[in-house]
Formats: sequence, structure tokens, C-alpha cells
Amino acid sequence: MILVRLVYVSTVSEKFVPSDLEDILNIANRHNNINDVSGLLCFSNKYFLQCLEGSRSQVNKIYQKILKDERHKDIVILHYEEVADREFENWSMGYVPESSITAPIILKYSSTKTFNPYEMTGQGAFMLISALKRNIKS
Repeated sequence: MILVRLVYVSTVSEKFVPSDLEDILNIANRHNNINDVSGLLCFSNKYFLQCLEGSRSQVNKIYQKILKDERHKDIVILHYEEVADREFENWSMGYVPESSITAPIILKYSSTKTFNPYEMTGQGAFMLISALKRNIKS
């Protein structure tokens, strides 16, 4: 099995309602657990920033489903690489709410303290997600 990491960003669409977030997390936890995929989702009122880790085939299948989900739009891969180990092995899908996405952490990995993953490098986005992971419990 080839282990990969994918980081993508998307924007909330008009079809998204706040209650969708719980549904997204529940489905991701259930399906990812079955398919040995791990990851972390960061969410603000406007953007999703997500990292998925697992076999290349499973991560690609999940990403293809994400592309068809009408609750978000403007989906862009920021980072994709083969990796030797997982960063989020303890979560089928961890979650970082907007309240945990702090300006000082954002500024460390971005050119501004405003959370806009589209303006981050792929490596910066992954490092931001990794830093945010340390602020939540598994």
C-alpha cells in the first residue's frame, strides 16, 4: 500500500447549512474508519481546509466524492504527496472549529492573520493543520 496525504481547500456553497457540518463529520468518521483513512477538517464560516491520509486508492476515491458534494465549491488541491507515516493516525476525521483557528497560528504559516487557505502554500496549509492539531484532543 502506498500511503498518501492530500490537503485541499474549498468554499462553502449556497447549499450549505450549518447543520451540514455535523453530517459531514459523522459520515467522514464512519467511512474513513472503515477504509483506514485518517485526517483533520478545519472549518470557518466560509472555508473548509482538510487533510486526508491513507492508501492512494482510498484517498482518491474520497476526494472524488468530495468533488461531487454540492455543499462546497471552488475545490483546490493544495498539497498531495506520498508519505512514510501519518500525522493524524488517531482520527478517522478530527475537527478544528473556527474558534480554534487563531490569528497567531495562521500568521505563522501565511502572509496575513486572516484564515484564507487559498492564499497559502500547500506546505504552509499542511503545517497550519498540524499546528492546529496540537490544540485539540484526540
